[in-house]
Amino acid sequence: MTNVLITGANRGIGLEMSRQYAARGDEVIAVCRQTSPELNGLGVRVIDGIDVTSSDSCDVLQRELDGLLLDRLVNNAGILERNTLDNFNSESIERQFRVNAVAPLRVTTALLPNLESGSRVFIITSRMGSVEDNSSGGSYGYRMSKAAVNMAGKSLSVDLQEQGIAVILLHPGWVSTEMTGQTGIPAEQSAAGLIERMDSLGIEQTGTFWHQEGYELPW
Repeated sequence: MTNVLITGANRGIGLEMSRQYAARGDEVIAVCRQTSPELNGLGVRVIDGIDVTSSDSCDVLQRELDGLLLDRLVNNAGILERNTLDNFNSESIERQFRVNAVAPLRVTTALLPNLESGSRVFIITSRMGSVEDNSSGGSYGYRMSKAAVNMAGKSLSVDLQEQGIAVILLHPGWVSTEMTGQTGIPAEQSAAGLIERMDSLGIEQTGTFWHQEGYELPW
């Protein structure tokens, strides 16, 4: 049995990963700001009231775990807001940075006491943060924040490698969720691919960037 903590677990990809992990018998700690009936119905441990943008809230999360060692920490919480040159909004861009880029680093740092050699940290990022892959422009806040979290993940992988803790960045695909306006592949398909990658990638691949379909992505 694997102990898996997932942030942003009350809906979308986080909810579906929680469902699939629980269905195969893993111990799921589902973290969110506000739980949902769907999440409550999974029979997993839910820790709600957690704001990943707040250091105090992340400290509460660490205390709630009470020394529990995590096999997998899945930094999934994120937001998408549209920013183009025609609707430039610096507050929106900064908000996306707080949630998408800074929060995974904050959560991981707070939960370092719950990680040990063999633990794996996963950051659900996006290929929209890939500089090399950007051929369509726009989406300034989302692209910038995801590029930033990619760098954070790479630095974490270097800093935690000697402790035997892997840090791997994962792209879920364009997934049909509330965040994307219900366009894209089913969340079930994305979650299954992500979990397959989490099963197969470890310390040998630390600091790398993967599509849930199974191939490495360019930075």
